[in-house]
Amino acid sequence: MAHGPQSLLSLEGATVRFGGWAALDGVDLDVAEHEIVCVLGPSGSGKSTLLRAVAGLQPLDGGRVLLDGRDQAGVPAHKRGVGLMFQDHQLFPQRDVGGNVAFGARMHGASKGEQTERVRELLDLVGLPGAARRAVASLSGGEQQRVALARALAPRPRLLMLDEPLGQLDRSLRERLVVELRELFGRLGTTVLAVTHDQGEAFALADRVVVMRDGRIAQTGTPLQVWQRPVDEFVARFLGFENVVEGTVVGEAADTPWGKLPVGEGSVQGTRTLLVRPAGVRLVAADAGLRCTVAARTFKGTHVAVRLQPEDAPRLEAACALRDAPEVGDEVGVEFDAAEIVVLGGGQRP
Repeated sequence: MAHGPQSLLSLEGATVRFGGWAALDGVDLDVAEHEIVCVLGPSGSGKSTLLRAVAGLQPLDGGRVLLDGRDQAGVPAHKRGVGLMFQDHQLFPQRDVGGNVAFGARMHGASKGEQTERVRELLDLVGLPGAARRAVASLSGGEQQRVALARALAPRPRLLMLDEPLGQLDRSLRERLVVELRELFGRLGTTVLAVTHDQGEAFALADRVVVMRDGRIAQTGTPLQVWQRPVDEFVARFLGFENVVEGTVVGEAADTPWGKLPVGEGSVQGTRTLLVRPAGVRLVAADAGLRCTVAARTFKGTHVAVRLQPEDAPRLEAACALRDAPEVGDEVGVEFDAAEIVVLGGGQRP
């Protein structure tokens, strides 16, 4: 594998086995300087093992981890120069906030004054100005998360690794913190490798998303690329898409249980799996298109997700504007929008 001159982190065939099971199965991954990469996947997909292997907390059974082009085999965790922040952020309860952050800096040579100044600077940075003397027990979950982040940033790591960094916080706080983190890392020029099972968090934070499955990388790309063109049914369903169906593509249409669906020019022909995004399921009069009964509706804030039951085909999900959403039990017709239909794993014909 060729590496760009600016790859800060490279994994080459990284493999970790527990008994006969490969938790990491020959993973190749490059992270460029200043890039924010989020590794996404269900439980057991290998994402935390990957983080631990890079950190030096989990020895490899095969392959290599390179930092700045240097093989890290035999380099202990504390000498790798990476920052780590885990979900349970384990702050030292017996030290105040300032003591926790200063511990992260491990500023052996620094004078008391320099340490105090660095702690003040970091607490300002993570949005906790003047909190140095506070007891850890007096902090909310969100504040503890910020202190853990300041502690991880204190040694000025070139690579910061986050494991489910916002996993325990409530949704609105998570959404706010993700925006702040992205801004902060941009300002600091930090290179970040984060692991999460929450796609919203990954998509908001990352320059690049890596989706894992069974110890391997299933897909990698920008959030937009992965969202617009999931590579297969596993990735599509993991991202929360439910309208996935088998069909036979002939020309610019596919025969499916939902009838003939339009597909883009140059789609791969033959038996394929298709994804219809909910936005591409258009509701029309009951006597037009595919006839369905409204089985359920869920208010989603910006729109209503409507579950539709055709007479003899799998259920469909549609996204409707609030004012247009039909009631449960209503009969509706459905038409499909080609722009929202993806032939999975096929891409375009060369």
